[in-house]
Amino acid sequence: MSRMPTGTGQATVPAALPVRWSVRFVFVWMAILAALEVLVRSGADTGFFLPAPSAVVTSLWKMIANGSLAANLSATMSRILLGLLGGAGLGVVLGLAMGTSKRLRRVLDPLVAAIHPIPRLAFFPLLIVVLGVGETSKLAAVSLGAFFPMLLNTVAGVRGMNPVHLELARNYGADRRQMFLHVLLPGSMPLMLTGLRLSTNVAFHSTIGVEMVGSRTGIGAMLWLSWQTFRIDNLYALLIVIAAIGIGLVTLIRWISIRTAPWIVEKPTIV
Repeated sequence: MSRMPTGTGQATVPAALPVRWSVRFVFVWMAILAALEVLVRSGADTGFFLPAPSAVVTSLWKMIANGSLAANLSATMSRILLGLLGGAGLGVVLGLAMGTSKRLRRVLDPLVAAIHPIPRLAFFPLLIVVLGVGETSKLAAVSLGAFFPMLLNTVAGVRGMNPVHLELARNYGADRRQMFLHVLLPGSMPLMLTGLRLSTNVAFHSTIGVEMVGSRTGIGAMLWLSWQTFRIDNLYALLIVIAAIGIGLVTLIRWISIRTAPWIVEKPTIV
């Protein structure tokens, strides 16, 4: 039987999946990489698209040493964070407004339902036409991707509030400000944090996609250039960097969740 957190009216949900590391995990991957290294060095026919792990590490080190990785990583992270700030921020504001206003929800629901299923990158050519080929169109594409998950989860969080808690606050004389800060916002926080996690993922994916098709800087642009020039060792090295960025973003969202709503963060379990 699931427990209900006091004051929310919603079931506790993990705000971000915890990243669990173990000695077994590290050992298994080290064994896999060692076996692959031996296989490639032994002269086995592994094909052109399977370089030795040592070659991938060497390529990664060269990109770090010549400064190209740091410059492009900085461009990618700035696009992710700025796009997330703009898209998720607007999603929270509009989501709270739609959740509390039935009239506004009736007006905007059909528009959201029509635009939301369209792939985010499909808007990128239109954004280039409207905003130009500069940085503004890229940030707009990332913000658009981060907007909808935050909007939908915020609306669901507000509408999922237990009416008893709202009525109880009114009976105790809570004004609109107190209702928002002490009842509505904490009550919708679980789904808002879930929306933040999803928005972060979409912003990350959108940034890499936008950089691959319309940018000369960023990790996505480096990835696309590696494919065009058949630098497969660079390609795998950049995939490692992208995976590291993903782990870092998950860790960041979990840290934010612990600081803002520690009562809904999934507790680590011992298996």
